[in-house]
Amino acid sequence: MIDRDQAITIARDRATALGWAFSEPLEIIVRRGWFGGTSRFEIETNTGKRGTKAHFMIDAKTGEIVSEGHLAR
Repeated sequence: MIDRDQAITIARDRATALGWAFSEPLEIIVRRGWFGGTSRFEIETNTGKRGTKAHFMIDAKTGEIVSEGHLAR
């Protein structure tokens, strides 16, 4: 099981590899899995601000990126 700081590092490394901006402030939401399902971290960059954003969903058990997206403005 990864922690919050590890999830941020995974997302930041992936954004860098893809050439995406990774701007603060960050919003990190922990989604708990129902009935023993997989929990995940949802990370959004540049929260509450105008401009480029990146969004990541990371499996809390394995650290795998389940979903990612980028909004260039």
